[in-house]
Amino acid sequence: MTTLPTILIADDDRSIRTVLTQALGRSGYQVRTTSSAATLWRWVEDGEGDLVITDVVMPDENGLDLVPRIKRIRPDLPVLVMSAQSTILTAVQSTQRGAFEYLPKPFDLGELLSIVDRALKQPALQAPVEASKAPEDNLPLIGRSGSMQEIYRVIARLTTTDLTVMITGESGSGKELVARALHDYGRRRQGPFVAINMAAIPRELIESELFGHERGAFTGATNRHVGRFEQAAGGTLFLDEIGDMPPEAQTRLLRVLQEGEFTTVGGRQPIRANARIVAATHRDLRVLIRSGQFREDLFYRLNVVPIRLPPLRERAGDIALLAQHFLARAQAEGLPMKTLTPEAMTRLANYRWPGNVRELENLMRRLSALVPQSMIGEEIIEAELADRSVQEVAGTPGEAMPDTPQAVERAIERHVARLLGEARDAGEDGVLYDRVLAAFEEPLIRLVLGETRGNQIRAAAMLGLNRNTLRKKIREHDIGVTRRVG
Repeated sequence: MTTLPTILIADDDRSIRTVLTQALGRSGYQVRTTSSAATLWRWVEDGEGDLVITDVVMPDENGLDLVPRIKRIRPDLPVLVMSAQSTILTAVQSTQRGAFEYLPKPFDLGELLSIVDRALKQPALQAPVEASKAPEDNLPLIGRSGSMQEIYRVIARLTTTDLTVMITGESGSGKELVARALHDYGRRRQGPFVAINMAAIPRELIESELFGHERGAFTGATNRHVGRFEQAAGGTLFLDEIGDMPPEAQTRLLRVLQEGEFTTVGGRQPIRANARIVAATHRDLRVLIRSGQFREDLFYRLNVVPIRLPPLRERAGDIALLAQHFLARAQAEGLPMKTLTPEAMTRLANYRWPGNVRELENLMRRLSALVPQSMIGEEIIEAELADRSVQEVAGTPGEAMPDTPQAVERAIERHVARLLGEARDAGEDGVLYDRVLAAFEEPLIRLVLGETRGNQIRAAAMLGLNRNTLRKKIREHDIGVTRRVG
């Protein structure tokens, strides 16, 4: 007779224990639950259980501290960590201390059952490593929305690798913060973090900035210049706005990624590349590939691990947390303490944030410096955002238009006109149709998937698309889809 796997669960929340017991029991597992870390530890010491699910905060001990102890005496016992303290530090520490997976609360039961099945088939054998010592009150990324939780989990998984990462997201959404988190929590954190913005450097100087140059390599090269690849040796090289890299520099970068070495401009001696590459862009590289502006082979070299950073309007639940964080930071810098009323928070949550997190931060700093009263109400927020509404009506990107057919039509016309102007100024032919479709297709699919709570069959029906067509478009736009319950 086959013995059913036993799952050990430690959580001081009785409702969580009940839900997990029922779900795992229906899936054919034996389940033992406890509200204390001490009881869980005794079971583990006695050799009981095939998998552990533990909360972080428990009355007698922090679950994260228990993970390395479990892994030392039973390295083949998979441990799943769950927590309502949904920060990047929790995710990273869970992984670094030896957890098989980290799940933020609330979680999807289907996802948990899938992880349990995978963990039992492929138990984690890695030994715990020293956790990063980043302080809790200085976290690089703020937010507890589902999309941010998934980013935390990806970053946590990448802390023990040097895999190349491609970060995509709108301007102001925090792409460099993600790049810095990958470095600060990764195994190269003792090395330098070197950033270069391709859009901020003249095209003719990019190769010299990246790879360095020798004295006399070109007119004005009076001394040897150390490039960013050499500066980043042993650390991380962040290539921001990679979509603006000129073709000749793309070719040289591809060669570095393929061969692991480079030469300076005017040099002959190969130099070994020793930097982890993290790239970022706000542009659609697939559109640039189709127009011949970006090398497809370079894209696949850089896009080993893609991370899409959502715009702030897709994570409205994080706005209150971010606003409080920025007000506290402003106070720490010497500005007066400010507090937002619930109505003011609601107004912020309903704003479209074309400038994303950077725009929110600037607004909080402006309010801290210029508003005399300590309690900021909805009328103050409304006045601050009113100028953007006027600009939007006049044709400048800003807050969402009034919800009328005429206003929406004018907004679409202005957006298409901007895309047309960008294509004309760049001398690009053959890209406008795809670019316009991509601009509207992706948010449409995201909104419908949100409406159907990730049900692709219902989403395809609402859109009038074949299900396979919808799946293809989800892959093309790199849209994360998660079925949610409750």
